[in-house]
Amino acid sequence: MAGGDFEAFYRANYARLVGQMVPVVGDVHEAEDVVQEAFARASLHWSRVRGYHAPEAWVRRVALNYALSGLRRARSRRRVVERLAQSSQAVPAASAEVVDMVAALRRLPLRQREVLVLYYVVELPVEEIGRQLRLPVGTVKSRLARGRTALARLLGADGSREEASHA
Repeated sequence: MAGGDFEAFYRANYARLVGQMVPVVGDVHEAEDVVQEAFARASLHWSRVRGYHAPEAWVRRVALNYALSGLRRARSRRRVVERLAQSSQAVPAASAEVVDMVAALRRLPLRQREVLVLYYVVELPVEEIGRQLRLPVGTVKSRLARGRTALARLLGADGSREEASHA
């Protein structure tokens, strides 16, 4: 990024990262929160982060860490946010397939969700997912396999699409 312009970096990546985090956390507002926290942290360390090969990957990893921490600390708060999100019509309408997919993803453990999103939504190769999550490739493959199996079962149980190839 020319000149290390943080504002341009933010504008170029914010919406995409929020879109990537929605399936992980299951809620647009929660996704915005974790991405905003990650960008706030990036701004504090921008002189270092801008020099990374993929500053967006660094922000995504921080957002994923915030998501995991938030789920551990605030399960009751999450239930309230989910109830509010279900009653809110402010979010643009999504197709029935997307709604079914996000609902099924929300029922999976976070560790399975994050690898599924990074693989199918962000379209990262398994090796890169391993690097970003600091996991062995075998662990990433195992989580992908378990996540796909669980997701297919959930989508089949809901009478929704059986295919879980794209989130």
